[in-house]
Amino acid sequence: MRTLEPAGGQRRPTTRDRIAGGVRAPIAGTISVLALGGGVSFGPREGREIVFGRNRPLVHVCVGENDLRVSRRQGTLVCADDRWWLSNLGTRPIRIAESHLLFRDEDPLPLDVGYTPLVIRGSDRREHLLEVFVTDCERGAPGPRHGHCTAAETTHELSDTERLALIVLGQRYLRHEPRPQPWTWEATARLLDDIQPGAGWKRRRVEELVTAVRMRLSANGVSGLTAGEVPQPIGNMLNHNLIQELMCSGTLVPRDLEQIEF
Repeated sequence: MRTLEPAGGQRRPTTRDRIAGGVRAPIAGTISVLALGGGVSFGPREGREIVFGRNRPLVHVCVGENDLRVSRRQGTLVCADDRWWLSNLGTRPIRIAESHLLFRDEDPLPLDVGYTPLVIRGSDRREHLLEVFVTDCERGAPGPRHGHCTAAETTHELSDTERLALIVLGQRYLRHEPRPQPWTWEATARLLDDIQPGAGWKRRRVEELVTAVRMRLSANGVSGLTAGEVPQPIGNMLNHNLIQELMCSGTLVPRDLEQIEF
């Protein structure tokens, strides 16, 4: 049994080759959509629609074919205003990338250029992956670059004092603890005072130092580090985002724990 004919597009074969690394396409804005049983590719055209869901004969991309938690028409991808927009038609939310959930009847969400994984939670803790890749002039599949130098990671400059305070604040993350949270200001100040007795480590000093780092990184274009960028209640979110950025950029790494473990 075949999926809908991709009029104006082409089928992608059943394969486990992922498309996260890029898709070669002659036209910017071409979208490729891939599930376990195959997928499709379409060039951009105003009003063009791609349907995905469980009912193979009536969708372009079949996902969760034998899972009744996945809707027969789970969602659509529609080309409008030179972008591809995701809509959820199903009863289950669609998880976009790591955390964003799109629910039925919410406004369509525009997809960024490049790779976006979409996940639908099914029965018995199963998860069904729908991979999407939208090309632009620079983001198609590049040719082999076996001998090229590896691109340098962009780390953030920290003073020795800032680094030490942030290692203590973010030590749960550096230890890869499940669902980590930053240490409190008070606990961070106490440990810093144990490490550097007489250096004047107090709660207020730690808070001001970390806040200064957040503001500096925010001014350099890092998002999620100011109160206006995160929803209420803020809680530990600003420090959580700061520590995640420092680790993802390679500014802080697990071996930094050696500075606070004796």
